[in-house]
Amino acid sequence: MDTKQTQDVKNSLAPAARTASANGTGVDLANFGSATVAFVVGTITDGTHAPKVQESDDNSSFTDVAAADLNGSLAALASDTNQRVGYRGSKRYIRAVSTVSGTTTGGVYAAVVLRGDARKQPVS
Repeated sequence: MDTKQTQDVKNSLAPAARTASANGTGVDLANFGSATVAFVVGTITDGTHAPKVQESDDNSSFTDVAAADLNGSLAALASDTNQRVGYRGSKRYIRAVSTVSGTTTGGVYAAVVLRGDARKQPVS
């Protein structure tokens, strides 16, 4: 069985030109055993774009994921430099967040959640 049958990708931060902070859409991890959050970056023209991951039990109240529950770390986004972290926490929902400051023209990027180790295969 290949990874297409055991993994799924969901948008959290849709691709966009960003000049303001944004909270991504929560992604449900039910029926998946692992998750990776990837920030896919185009051009950053100015400002600071700080990525992070948040978690929630109810897809409503989100808090920052503790460093101990991430495999890897995130740094300020830079042009054409993708980043990813693994999630090993226990909450049902996670989302990508970008905190933006000092922008005029901003940057273009997105964030996706790769859900892995599906308990029901193949993933449809």
